[in-house]
Order: sequence, then C-alpha cells, then structure tokens
Amino acid sequence: MKEPPMSRPVIVITGGHGALGSAVAKAAGEAGWTVAVIDHARQETQGADMTLSGVDLTEPGQAQQAIQAVAEQLGRIDALLNIAGGFVWQTTEDGDPAAWGRMYALNVTTALNASRAALPMLKQATDGRIVNVGAAGAQKAAAGMGAYAASKAGVHRLTESLAEELKETSVTVNAVLPSIIDTPANRADMGEANADKWVKTADLAAVMLFLASPAARAITGAFPSPAGSEP
Repeated sequence: MKEPPMSRPVIVITGGHGALGSAVAKAAGEAGWTVAVIDHARQETQGADMTLSGVDLTEPGQAQQAIQAVAEQLGRIDALLNIAGGFVWQTTEDGDPAAWGRMYALNVTTALNASRAALPMLKQATDGRIVNVGAAGAQKAAAGMGAYAASKAGVHRLTESLAEELKETSVTVNAVLPSIIDTPANRADMGEANADKWVKTADLAAVMLFLASPAARAITGAFPSPAGSEP
C-alpha cells in the first residue's frame, strides 16, 4: 500500500506539464515521492499529488507563492527539479533580439526564482536537492543556438555558484546536460530519422531522480551528460 503523501519525501517539479516534466513526475510517483507540479500551462499532470497551474515563475512573487503553497499543503519540500524553460532556433543576424531576453527569463530566471523560494524548506530537509536542466549545446553552441545556448550557460553558472554557496548545508545543486531529447515536439520539428539516438525522457528522468535522492549526497556542482546526439 502506498504511504500517505505527508509521510513521503516531497519533490517539486517546475514545467511539469511538458514532455520531460511529465515523465519525471510519473517516475517520481512510482519511486515513492509525493509529487508537486508547478507550471505556466493550465492542465493536470498524471500522477501528481498536487498541481499548481498558471504560475509565471519569471515573477519572484508568483514563484514564492507557489512554493509556499506546496510547503503549506504537503508540509515539506525535499527536492526541487527546475525543468521549466524554453527553446528558440534563430540566427544572430536574422533573429529577433528580444529572444535573448526571453530565453534568459524562461531558462535562468525561472530556476533562480524557484530555487530562492524553496531554499528555506530545502535547508530543513535531511537531504535537500536542487536539480537543474542545462544543455549539452551550451558547452559548444551550434549555428542558430546562440540565444538558447547562452541562457543554458547561465543555468550552468547558477548551478555552480549555488552549489558553492550551499556547501556547508545538506543541500546539493546539480544539473543535467542533455543533448536532443526525444519528445513529440522535437520529432515534429526535426523529423524522426535520428530519433533513436536522442535522449529518452525516461532515461533522463532516472538520472534526475538519482541526483534528487539521498544516495547522491556526495555530488554537488556536477553536470551529468546523458548519451545522445548533439543538437
């Protein structure tokens, strides 16, 4: 019999309505976590114990309110997985300059605001965890990837800095660096010829949940890169 939600560790997943977020939420529930999902989209995520929709995590106040609601309803927060984000492909010469700010807001600011809001609860946990989603493409940006790669590089630096700041606590901060993730949107945009080489959402979820687990207490400031084709 499944334990009641209040007695199980609580994992907060931002961007939980998307392809990766949904896969992580499903895997987390099956692994015994109490799952809270926060997303801008208004829909339900299968397997979530608590869902907060219509939340703009680029706004610090909304991030704070959402995290506080989780803490009040579920009584604790043990892990935060920052999956919320966005992607754009455009060349520097022909693209919209505003996309650079939009990518920073969606990929860096959302992770920053959620992390800041969750830190008080994570510090109270026996093994507090933050797991961010970076990108292999941020280590060497391909053509058309400037805005996206720059924002994901910001996620990498946020991860490193916060890991250092929290070294004297029980909270660890890590990030995964996937290449192309096998999602319906990527198959629609890029075709399916090489999809068998892309990172599967279930495999990436397994890595993220390991980093969120007590077994990963010795790892912080790390960037695992699941195998897959480079973008």
